[in-house]
Amino acid sequence: MAAPIPVLGRIDPLDLAFAAARRAAEAGEVPVGAVVMRDGAVLAVAHNQPRALRDPTAHAEILAIRAACAAVGNERLTGCDLYVTLEPCPMCAGAISFARIRRLYFGAADAKGGGVENGPRVFDQPTCHHAPDVYGGFREREAAQLLRDFFAGRRG
Repeated sequence: MAAPIPVLGRIDPLDLAFAAARRAAEAGEVPVGAVVMRDGAVLAVAHNQPRALRDPTAHAEILAIRAACAAVGNERLTGCDLYVTLEPCPMCAGAISFARIRRLYFGAADAKGGGVENGPRVFDQPTCHHAPDVYGGFREREAAQLLRDFFAGRRG
């Protein structure tokens, strides 16, 4: 079982998520970063890697959840919070539910691909087994600008 990432002093998990998102952009991936924390400890930090891993499910949230599950030795992340720079898509929202994430904090809403406050609103469905507490809009402008800059650069 992997140990949690040691952190000295107080850390803003969104700082880590945005740093991860910037690493994704530098690697040519859509700039989304995610962090899983429990009791002030960082369990996992990840960014989008579908292109690098040739895996359409390699979203930041999924990779962070997988790493956090490995760190705690359990498929359930009870008592854990997930911080992500963009509203999770329906696939990621499903994984968040199944992992039993306690709280979800996200930056920019995603009107086209989101699955929490937009689209299918996964946590509002009667078939959803677990709905975390959801808090959106954290550093929303910064998150949206990161995405705009990335896609503007790709369009040339």
